[in-house]
Amino acid sequence: MPSIGTGVREIRIRDDNGIYRVIYLAKFAEAVFVIHCFEKKTQKTRQADFVVATARYNQLMRERKT
Repeated sequence: MPSIGTGVREIRIRDDNGIYRVIYLAKFAEAVFVIHCFEKKTQKTRQADFVVATARYNQLMRERKT
């Protein structure tokens, strides 16, 4: 998901209870960082979920620089 940040990926999960998304970053050797996860209620991903994921990605990048 380059619209959120470099190296960000998405896992899509569908089961009998609904559809879910996990947005994560796995470009660092020490960990996989789960940035955001949510249940999808509509075909299109809500803008609010993109905002949350982008903010968390930016915070993670700032923290890694210090």
